[in-house]
Amino acid sequence: MSKKINYTQIGTSWLVGNLPFIVFLAFLAAIYIANTHYAEKKVREIQTLQKELKQERWRYMSLKSQLMYESKQIKVAKRAKELGLKELEERPKKIVIKK
Repeated sequence: MSKKINYTQIGTSWLVGNLPFIVFLAFLAAIYIANTHYAEKKVREIQTLQKELKQERWRYMSLKSQLMYESKQIKVAKRAKELGLKELEERPKKIVIKK
């Protein structure tokens, strides 16, 4: 004489007994998914900023090179001549004040 086991009642009682743990696991899964999305968003943002930084670095180097070229003595003298200024032909004199 074997006793019949009602599996639906065992499954339901097991589910109700472990409901807090199942809710906790669902909560952890939601946090994991949200964290993954947040991390991917940050990675894309970092890559965008790296591209912008690279472009700005190239722009800086280009402007620095252009400034170096424009500040050569011959270029400055040419621009000064256009303004009516002339270059000194003798060495500058040092002014010494005695106490």
